[in-house]
Amino acid sequence: MKEFFSDQVAIVTGAGKGIGQAIAIAFAKLGARVVISGRSKEPLEETLSVITNCGGEAVMVIGDVADEEIAIETVDAAIKKFGRLDFAVNNAGISPQTGKTADVTPDMWDSVINTNLKGTWLGMKYQIPAMLKNGGGSIVNLASVGALMVFEGYAPYSASKCGVVGLTKVAAVEYAAKGIRINAIAPGSIATPLFQEVIEKSPANKEDFENQTPMKRIANSDEVAAAATWLCSEAASFITGVVLPVDGGMTL
Repeated sequence: MKEFFSDQVAIVTGAGKGIGQAIAIAFAKLGARVVISGRSKEPLEETLSVITNCGGEAVMVIGDVADEEIAIETVDAAIKKFGRLDFAVNNAGISPQTGKTADVTPDMWDSVINTNLKGTWLGMKYQIPAMLKNGGGSIVNLASVGALMVFEGYAPYSASKCGVVGLTKVAAVEYAAKGIRINAIAPGSIATPLFQEVIEKSPANKEDFENQTPMKRIANSDEVAAAATWLCSEAASFITGVVLPVDGGMTL
């Protein structure tokens, strides 16, 4: 499996921990060279160390995905270091509980929308032209079950993830004939540091989330990473514009 993505290059945003870290490591283990980005240096260094120790190659870019200059720098890093861009997983996101809709402040709204939706769009804005130069590629955007069902107190989050779904579908239509496949993943309850923060701030506990899921368990990040790398692979060559729930049946 090491040579599955041999000579190919992937970008993964929000790669310092959780789902993003798992996706970046999964690409590296399958032979891809990886550009990892995130806001904080230390978590990215941990991801970089794991990739290097498993014989992979990676470079990191530190910054906010909502910053256009960082979006440009991340794609430039792929081209300058590795010569091309084949895959991108726009994973970076935040999930604060912001209270009922009328209680959300403009700063809360802007923070979530900028990271989750604007950051995804900015990534695609520069990833797509780079992929067109190769004759195609594959992009996976991280949506959420929050785009498919309702969770009280998460209005900006749900709005941002619904926006990611719409953005994914529009771009998939626009670039399907040009060799770029664009899909989204909608994770359910995944054991990540972000999920732990949600539990700590919520009256619900881990067992409540497990009971919401027909499979009666919380997934691990590697299960989302497997879906992301599969969507980028030739095994998914006729799939574009889909939103794939990785949720143990939560949205059934």
